[in-house]
Amino acid sequence: MMIGRKLMLLKNEEVLSSEEVLFEIPHLEKIKHHTIKNIKKYGHLSLVVMLRFHIRSSNFLKNKYEEIKIKIKNLSQKSHLGVQKREISKFLKMISEYKQKIRKIKQKIHEEENL
Repeated sequence: MMIGRKLMLLKNEEVLSSEEVLFEIPHLEKIKHHTIKNIKKYGHLSLVVMLRFHIRSSNFLKNKYEEIKIKIKNLSQKSHLGVQKREISKFLKMISEYKQKIRKIKQKIHEEENL
């Protein structure tokens, strides 16, 4: 931008003296004051943004964790229900019936011998 202005001045045959300054430098104390003020303001703003992000993300993760925990619990209950509803094979039923009959016979024998 400055180069463009100088070119325009050269085209119009106006020459700036090197002593002329196009902008004014403010006092160093003012610059220091403004930078400290802005640093404090943006530091506070960034702290608030980071805390909001942390709180929101932790709440989001906590809610998702609870949802996943409930889903896993439901899936495990469904799998247990599926096992209970499943029919036992006839061969295993026959074996369990024979074992029960043998137990009953053994109990009767023990009872008779104790008398």
